[in-house]
Amino acid sequence: MSDMYNKVFKLLNKYRKYILVLIDTFIAVISYLSPHIISGVHPTKIDWFLNTWYIYTVVYIGMFIIMGVYKNIWRYAGIQDIFKCLQASVLANFLFLILTKTLNIFVRYYVYIVAFFVTSFCTMAIRVVYRAVLIIGDKSSKKLSHYTNIMIVGAGQATLAILHEIGRNNPNSYQVKCIVDDDKAKIGRSINSVPVVSITDKIPQMLRKYDIEEIIISIPSLDKENKKRILDICADTKCKLKILPEVYSLLTNDNNILEKIRDVQVEDLLGREPITLDCTLTKEYIRGKTILVTGGGGSIGSELCRQVSSYIPTKLIILDIYENNAYSIQQELIRLYGNKLDVEVEIASIRDKSKLDKIFASQNIDIVFHAAAHKHVPLMEKNPEEAIKNNVIGTYNVVQSAHENNVEKFVLISTDKAVNPTNVMGATKRIAEMIIQSYNKYSETDFVAVRFGNVLGSNGSVIPLFKEQIKEGGPVTVTHEDITRYFMTIPEAVQLVLRASSMAEGGEIFVLDMGEPVKIKDLAYNLIKLSGLEPEIDINIEYTGLRPGEKLYEELLISHDKNQIKTNIEKIFIERPSEFDENELFELIKELEKAANDMDIDRIIFLIEKLVPTYKRTTNKEFSKAIECA
Repeated sequence: MSDMYNKVFKLLNKYRKYILVLIDTFIAVISYLSPHIISGVHPTKIDWFLNTWYIYTVVYIGMFIIMGVYKNIWRYAGIQDIFKCLQASVLANFLFLILTKTLNIFVRYYVYIVAFFVTSFCTMAIRVVYRAVLIIGDKSSKKLSHYTNIMIVGAGQATLAILHEIGRNNPNSYQVKCIVDDDKAKIGRSINSVPVVSITDKIPQMLRKYDIEEIIISIPSLDKENKKRILDICADTKCKLKILPEVYSLLTNDNNILEKIRDVQVEDLLGREPITLDCTLTKEYIRGKTILVTGGGGSIGSELCRQVSSYIPTKLIILDIYENNAYSIQQELIRLYGNKLDVEVEIASIRDKSKLDKIFASQNIDIVFHAAAHKHVPLMEKNPEEAIKNNVIGTYNVVQSAHENNVEKFVLISTDKAVNPTNVMGATKRIAEMIIQSYNKYSETDFVAVRFGNVLGSNGSVIPLFKEQIKEGGPVTVTHEDITRYFMTIPEAVQLVLRASSMAEGGEIFVLDMGEPVKIKDLAYNLIKLSGLEPEIDINIEYTGLRPGEKLYEELLISHDKNQIKTNIEKIFIERPSEFDENELFELIKELEKAANDMDIDRIIFLIEKLVPTYKRTTNKEFSKAIECA
């Protein structure tokens, strides 16, 4: 039976246009014959019939060709395609009526009426049957392939769209077995013949009952709390999880809905609402400006370039020492914006003051986003001289060039590790904050800093490391069972940076309210579950101990209460600048540069301790003590 379907399917596919034309021709002739047969008049004895049936057929087929009916791919036909057939049929019959009256050809009125209804019904019906045969042939040709049994969470419009798309085009071989929804009024009913079987709390039971392999969360407007609850239920199963993105993502993409469904990511489990800021002022501020992004090829820098580009700057300059990343984001923006965006790449190191001076002098830069930095804590502990050269001297170079060339605003990308630092990287970022706060006092340029926590998916983030370890079969390494971090997504971080640049008056350190800190252990467990595996059974968790310079808990403010200033933006506040000796700062920076060039590590640590009084370098012995006390 399957061989027969395959042969029919191939034949129909090869000659589909000609077959439909022949069928429609036959329908037109029969439709014109039928009223005479019904009335009992033998058409062959009527001279006018011989003069009109071919006119009707030519008009009918001609109108179908003009309307493009034969260009449709009927395997994927929908209501609009069937409606186009009806339109063509109406127009063909109306045109035939006009022609016969104009040419004074006698046709009985009941012929017009019966022919119209018969042709309309038959042409639409034959296409429905034709589409069904093609689908049967499609399924028959794929009968040996495995269908993935899926459950859809949510019985709304998005699910209806998914079911329609699966019916039209099913590249993933999905077989929707059931739907769950917390609206009890929908339970026991069906959507496109798929039953709504239970509320979300009963997902585990339904998985076993329907032998589910994959779950799709299809509630784009779901609030974060309920999303996390549902994802936690699903994560305890071994099913693969996918999710439909937020509503705005659906509205800004013309691709089919199946392509919009993505894998569940760990940020979906953070337990807080995504941070969204009103970017109207940011757009007005960026529009028409020349923007420089240092470290523009990195994870934060490239997202800065993406969001800045959407605000239509006069020019975007991507500065990076690593040409591959810079080239990649440049080509991405060219593909997106073409000639609408003037984007330029400068391959340069922020350590090279001469090259920076040349770039600033020739480009008439309005705003600088300084994202270039070394940020890997353990690597900078081992190579503190490189942290000084890049994070301190490099920042100093860019700050000087911005000041000397009257840049309007300078925004430093900082980190929560700059607060009471226990590592060289955090200390160097604190020194960078001090540099911009000092320059802001006498420069025409407004210097500000934006401080935030760990960024999910950024270069050096723990998430990519965990994913690689899971892919390799484990173990997943966590430094300490109680270690916590603040987390945000890259787009959230960049929103803060851009919003800060538009509202800054100079000298501020902007800090984002990032909600509650997250346990790294919980992230590791969730990532393992999202991979369809069981923590400590399929993938082991291994605790390796705190690394040099690493804290159990990060902070966002140097002093939480007295130094916090609220802004008119709910999620953003400002740390009040702390006092320090500016003359001593720049003298010690000169000494730091010399010590870094001489690779005098002891001298570097001594100078950092003088510059950043809150810096406390933790020894290995203290690490062990911290772990025992935790």
